Amino acid sequence: MPSEKSEQGRSVNQRVTIREVAAKAEVALSSVSRALSGHPDVSDEMRKRVKDVADELGYEPNHVAQSLRSGVTRTIGFVIRDINNPMFALLARSCEQELRRNGYSMILVNSDRNIENENRNFSLLRRRRVDGIIASLVSEDSPYIKKNLAGPRCPIVLLDREVKGINASAVLADHAAGVHQAVTQLIKAGHRQIAFVTGSNNVYPTRNRLQGFTKAFEDANLKVQPDLMAIGGFDADYALSHARILLHRNPAPTAILAGGHGALMGISRALKEKNLTMGKEIAFIALDQLPYLEVFSDNISTVYRDTEAIGREAAILILEGIEGEKPRVSVIETQFIERASSQGSI
Repeated sequence: MPSEKSEQGRSVNQRVTIREVAAKAEVALSSVSRALSGHPDVSDEMRKRVKDVADELGYEPNHVAQSLRSGVTRTIGFVIRDINNPMFALLARSCEQELRRNGYSMILVNSDRNIENENRNFSLLRRRRVDGIIASLVSEDSPYIKKNLAGPRCPIVLLDREVKGINASAVLADHAAGVHQAVTQLIKAGHRQIAFVTGSNNVYPTRNRLQGFTKAFEDANLKVQPDLMAIGGFDADYALSHARILLHRNPAPTAILAGGHGALMGISRALKEKNLTMGKEIAFIALDQLPYLEVFSDNISTVYRDTEAIGREAAILILEGIEGEKPRVSVIETQFIERASSQGSI
């Protein structure tokens, strides 16, 4: 079968070459390369001339060949642990915008909360020879952690994760501060039966949130009740099943904290099943300011962290690493924002 042709008679799969651009513009090959790469020794007139011809012919640089010659791909790998979490959409967007401003593109891969997928994603990015990797890890103690973080010969930035013995930068949220503010407010309002549903403590956010939770009780000379804690999973099914158990407890909790997107969804379903209204029969606080909350309800109390700032900071740290600067940790503040949902009756 004859191949499909473009208007210029070229096969649709055949690339325009730099030699063709040079011939059409009547300049040397080296001049095309310098003009399109932004070389400072090229005049504005020459740059425009070459660019106009390149656009006319539909020329696209061969980045693979360029990277093989230079060892630089100008791409950053972004490993997301769970693309279902809407927080990551904002985070990835702000990160990509900052990278784009600095001439880099981003390859996003989703681990779907699975460490085997995460391992394959790191392998994929290594084969792509990315210049740096930004990662939200499924776990801080997976069997692949050393290989995936110590193996790549490129800078690493961890998102809200702490891994000892790894030479990597990190962006951490100070979850403890916001949770401490939230629980302190609940205690001042008279709550003592305060439930907490969140993910596994093998990741930094859970450990840090627990520090703030525990300190609020200690400051009030009260003891944390372990049977009001469900710590083990970030998904909605885990939160739903454990919230059901907590809500059937006697005495039942008068307040409940949801540690993450999945916990918010699961707990909300459990409260609906029991016909409990947030802010009336029970106080409720979400430990993240998720994008859709204000759409469905402007009454949910939250512990806020600036997700877009986290994305921008991750991009800044990876660019610093590419420039040869030493790894560092950047901490983003959190803040308790009180609304009607946390004002449930005692």
